[in-house]
Amino acid sequence: MTEKITITDLQTMKERKEKISFLTAYDYPFALLEDRSGIEMILVGDSLGMTVLGYKTTLPVTMQDMLRHAKAVSRAVKRAFLIGDMPYMSYQPSIDIAIKNAGKFLSECQMDAVKLEGGGSSTAKTIEALTKAGIPVMGHIGMTPQYSDCFWGYKVQGKDAKMAKKLIQDAQDLENAGAFSILLECIPAKVAQLIYEKLNILTLGIGSGPHCDGQLLIMHDLIGLFEAFKPKFVKQYINISPLIEEAFKKYHQDIKESKFPEKQHFYHISEEELVKI
Repeated sequence: MTEKITITDLQTMKERKEKISFLTAYDYPFALLEDRSGIEMILVGDSLGMTVLGYKTTLPVTMQDMLRHAKAVSRAVKRAFLIGDMPYMSYQPSIDIAIKNAGKFLSECQMDAVKLEGGGSSTAKTIEALTKAGIPVMGHIGMTPQYSDCFWGYKVQGKDAKMAKKLIQDAQDLENAGAFSILLECIPAKVAQLIYEKLNILTLGIGSGPHCDGQLLIMHDLIGLFEAFKPKFVKQYINISPLIEEAFKKYHQDIKESKFPEKQHFYHISEEELVKI
């Protein structure tokens, strides 16, 4: 698949049981590498608050933050399906505000869809309104950071029957509201499997086991660039932090010892021209 990926393409992958690769990106250089690598879906996540901006949670992230990073990512990507993450309070106050902000991701940033967190009737109504406005929406249930920060913390959701049933119902409600996909975060694998089996739309998992149409990881976790904590579900494919730190140390030492710049690193003027000066 070399052309721009669409929702129809993703749904076709689901039907033929081809797993979908899903990764976050927040800037041009890494988005370019992800797109070249064949990643099918890229999320410009509000996780950038923690991975890029240094906040302790995602709550301080603004629409301005998200739009700036989404624009950078979209400039790099030719093929992957792009999703803009709606930050805290960008959609909760009212449906009108949600439509206005979601529309910016598509019109200003060339995102293909938006993602918003939470289950329940209010979220379903918002998704229904966004969908009617022509804005594709990915739902997000389970451990939802925007709400976990406030209410129940960063914990696995759905470990008891009552909560598991609620998650299953939430997923069905979001599908009925028009979501084209749902992200399942930190849900027991068997519960995620039940959701996967009940839905016709895409389910993408992060920390929710193998029974999903695809998997998401935070890019900084995957390559070892986020050191605050490492969730159980993360598979670190490379740890580039020590390599980068070592390069910085060598640069620092070269400056101290006058080893940089060397002759090949600067520009020259001929003796003839120098004399004229």
